[in-house]
Amino acid sequence: MTRQAFVEQIMGLPVSVHVRGPGADSPAAANAVAGAFAELRAMDAVFSPYRPDSRLSALNRGEPVVDPLVDAVLDLCEQARQRTGGYFDAYLPEPGGGTRFDPSGLVKGWAVERAAEHLEGYAFYLNAGGDMTVRGSWRVGVEDPAQPDQLLTTIEVVDGAVATSGTAHRGAHIVDPHTGAPARGLRSVTIIGPSLTWADVYATAAAAQGPPAVTWLATLPGYEALLVGDDGALLATPGWSLPA
Repeated sequence: MTRQAFVEQIMGLPVSVHVRGPGADSPAAANAVAGAFAELRAMDAVFSPYRPDSRLSALNRGEPVVDPLVDAVLDLCEQARQRTGGYFDAYLPEPGGGTRFDPSGLVKGWAVERAAEHLEGYAFYLNAGGDMTVRGSWRVGVEDPAQPDQLLTTIEVVDGAVATSGTAHRGAHIVDPHTGAPARGLRSVTIIGPSLTWADVYATAAAAQGPPAVTWLATLPGYEALLVGDDGALLATPGWSLPA
């Protein structure tokens, strides 16, 4: 089967696209991938918290920002706060008081979904730092957060998304919005479901909530989750078969 891979560094992380099947090696497929990468670069220019010229940085400086993309993300972040009982909150406390708006826990998944629209008609997976959206059937590995070069398990994902939040690569970067303290209790949360935007949000919120989040995650229709505790214990929603 024809298969082609593409990789670029965007948003400070490796973004890869794998296309397979008829036409995977065609100029049209390469152009579609280029469009996906361009979409991600455009979203980074708007929402990067590290770029002083981004719309997000301007918003946090108190400057007026008129941008429909920013308005869309502000609305989605409020929906996410409500859906997660406040465990996802894009307004993060500043050390000296006040808050800053950082929608990174939603924007990456949302941006990847937008980018994937350029690949319509192909069997593909688009992977941005471990969060991915796929078309067709793909086997996806879930890494062990204690040994990131090892896999805990593999799963089959069909026309869906996979998102992971945890401490393996970025340390204790997730904050419990209710306390302002670093989240504790989970090394990682991996969620599969139909939307990467919401899988990403739910993974971040579950990591902030800790092990009790498995009960809440089990109520989300269409989504399944695997959680790894600080002690290495595995928790899962009913539709996810724990590895033997």
